[in-house]
Amino acid sequence: MGIVFAVISGKGGVGKTTTSANLAIGTALEGKKTVVVDFDIGQRNLDMILGLENRVVYDITNVMDGDATLSQALIKDKKIDNLHFLAASQTKDKSVLEKEKVKKLIDTLREEFDFIFLDSPAGIEGGFEHTIHYADNVIVVVNPEVSSIRDADRVIGLVDAKSHKAIEGEKVGKFLIINRIDPELIAKGEMLETDDILDILSIALLGKVPEDKRVIDASNTGKPVILHDDSKAGAAYRRIAKRLCGEDVPFEAVEKEEQKGLLGKLKGMFK
Repeated sequence: MGIVFAVISGKGGVGKTTTSANLAIGTALEGKKTVVVDFDIGQRNLDMILGLENRVVYDITNVMDGDATLSQALIKDKKIDNLHFLAASQTKDKSVLEKEKVKKLIDTLREEFDFIFLDSPAGIEGGFEHTIHYADNVIVVVNPEVSSIRDADRVIGLVDAKSHKAIEGEKVGKFLIINRIDPELIAKGEMLETDDILDILSIALLGKVPEDKRVIDASNTGKPVILHDDSKAGAAYRRIAKRLCGEDVPFEAVEKEEQKGLLGKLKGMFK
């Protein structure tokens, strides 16, 4: 059975969709059969980051409504054999999502894939709740800023209250990625330090991604930053993907405040 990760943020613009795309690629490159699903109904940006916008024929709502089969709607990546993508609809809104249809879709994906990444819409609307409801784990993406951390704290509370696992009395795995880190701004006190963020959110640190202009270039060209050998952000995503796959990857420079015991938690959860 595959593992479902909901990638969430609360606040928009923190790099959640970029994270979803790059982690999906990273785990696929590590040999995991991976699918990344765009749950941001009405927006649909994930296809552009992956460079697959011209391949979209059917989307998630077509599958859930029975207008297309999952095999028709899944898009295989152009170069990475283990990577697949399911697009969001641009013509409908989040109200089309229904819990039972979402469950059926996710259960089907669990049977076929090792890793399932669900790219959540920003905010706490219905689309967000449907994304987290059947997730085994959430990956919370934040920027080291007060507003981002405040909103992340709120969505973590929603995960603990409204996810299916929480309702059943089980714990949802919660992991943190701090994105767009600028050490100079942190030194000046203009960005929060990692220890302060961890004190507020109290979840396991999965990785830290530095500010990198290559991220914008990658989005514009449709070649995700993880595939750029000279990108610091790409290297960070590669390390994070390896950790998700259970590999003991040391935290480097910008990631030096490793949270103790993370690897053990990951290995125990993802076997």
